[in-house]
Amino acid sequence: MPTSYYSAVQLTCHAEIVDDPQHKAELLRRQLAHFQPRGDHAQVDVDMPPYGRMLSGIRGLRLHITSVAAKFKYDDHNPQEHRARVAERLKSRGSGRDRSAAAQQRRRLKEIGEWKPRH
Repeated sequence: MPTSYYSAVQLTCHAEIVDDPQHKAELLRRQLAHFQPRGDHAQVDVDMPPYGRMLSGIRGLRLHITSVAAKFKYDDHNPQEHRARVAERLKSRGSGRDRSAAAQQRRRLKEIGEWKPRH
């Protein structure tokens, strides 16, 4: 029977609007540090180009998370050999998100090992 592997996360939060230029610059610095960790971007400063003049066109949000619901489906109840075989087939098929699902399945195999039900 065909199945799909997935991770789904839903969160509830309070969104705080950030309009202060200094605070927006800090948010932008954090984003750039995450997405461009080598630092190959201009300095982010309220009074310096190129980002200083762009900050007025940016609206920042801080999300204060109040609850999280998550669901993971990776056939953890099946034997390790079965899950390893599925991961290998996903990798070799290589269509769509197969490779990322295979990588996640292999990571879960290493972390979880043989599944044991909770009593």
